[in-house]
Amino acid sequence: MTSRYWVVGGEYADTHFSRMAEGAEEEHLGPFDSYKAAQQAWAARAWATVDSAHRRYRIVEEPGPAAPKRYWVPGGEYTDTGFRNLVPGMTEERFGPFDSYKAAHDEWQARAWATVDTATKRYRIVEETPV
Repeated sequence: MTSRYWVVGGEYADTHFSRMAEGAEEEHLGPFDSYKAAQQAWAARAWATVDSAHRRYRIVEEPGPAAPKRYWVPGGEYTDTGFRNLVPGMTEERFGPFDSYKAAHDEWQARAWATVDTATKRYRIVEETPV
């Protein structure tokens, strides 16, 4: 069995997105057989609710029994070189998943070199270990 993906979210009490709004229940869309299909559903849901600052959706993976390690390359443009806060209005970019560290490293290297003259852009490699 391969991984399945879910789009999870809804209306939250505030922009910390730590608890649902009063009377709201967390929505679960899916499962989807591919990350791409889940991403398309996420994009449709996110754009349909773009005017609500308290709505948020994310993609959650339900790994299959023997899912291999995978790698992602997240990053973007930050407010300063502390790399803690993205520029207002920007969302973190996320490239992958990659089945090998080398493939993720190649993507990271391409992104890093493309933005080498921008001190506030940063990308990193994140290993996703199956649960």
